[in-house]
Amino acid sequence: MQVESTTTTTGRARSFALAPAWFLRLAAVELFALWLIVATGAAVRLTGSGLGCRHWPGCEAGHPLPAKDYHAYIEFGNRVVGGVTILITLLVAVTSLWTPLGRRAKQLAGALFLGTLAQAPLGYLAVKTDLRWPVVMAHLLLSMVLLAGAVVLVFFASELVGGRCKPFVPRELRLFGIGVAAAGLALVVSGSLATAAGPHSGGGTTQVHRLARFEPVLYAHAGVVAVFGCSFLFLLGYLAARRSSVPRLFMAALAVLAVLLVQVGLGELQYRLHLPWYLVLIHVAVAATAWAGIVALVTAFWRPPAWLAALHSEPRSAGVSS
Repeated sequence: MQVESTTTTTGRARSFALAPAWFLRLAAVELFALWLIVATGAAVRLTGSGLGCRHWPGCEAGHPLPAKDYHAYIEFGNRVVGGVTILITLLVAVTSLWTPLGRRAKQLAGALFLGTLAQAPLGYLAVKTDLRWPVVMAHLLLSMVLLAGAVVLVFFASELVGGRCKPFVPRELRLFGIGVAAAGLALVVSGSLATAAGPHSGGGTTQVHRLARFEPVLYAHAGVVAVFGCSFLFLLGYLAARRSSVPRLFMAALAVLAVLLVQVGLGELQYRLHLPWYLVLIHVAVAATAWAGIVALVTAFWRPPAWLAALHSEPRSAGVSS
């Protein structure tokens, strides 16, 4: 009798299991949503709409919906996107429990939900402190960390569908790749500091405290760009020398390089045009894309998906994530 009950319970659990292909789609939607919230958050700051709604979660006291001007609509629209993103991350975290993902992948899905949820009190704090730069910067950096986590979760989910291979590159290069990713994160931080010192405070006509003078912070950011660029080119050179054995991995690295070159060009253009808000917005969106590409490339060093194995002799590993 006990055996029959256990068997029935197990069968019911399996019947609720989500197909790996569907979970991969959900993880991809989560990745897009976390990228989008970076862009909409930047739009709030760059259009001077950060104080368009002075209350939270409603726009104004006694008026939960925006009723003033376009600044209020932009700020409230960002909050709506944030709310939808929280729901998406919650859905992914819950459905991950009904997939054959490993423990670390399920913990990552839960952490993405908690991190996205933490953005809500950070947004409240940003409004209550009149957009003090440390709070706004923490808001952006948390978004970038969550974006990186979403990229890794997509890799975990893809392994359920197509499996993964043994690493193509030696351990030394994989460790160097982590260093490149760390340099990329430093680049994101220095870019955030440059924004905190720049002219786009996010407060419209309200005076917002700035970090420092713009030029010194910009020069420091340029130095970080140089360090990151040299390290990435070294990594790319290694892959180029072995492109016959890892052609798709090399092509992926070239794609990341193309995004980085666009980012550098936008940075130079926006500086020469005295930082028009629309160019800075594109710059931030491309920066989020480049950061996601860097994380994806380094993750592929350690956990290459099966589709990267074209023309490679390494055997394919099992599809269940650890």
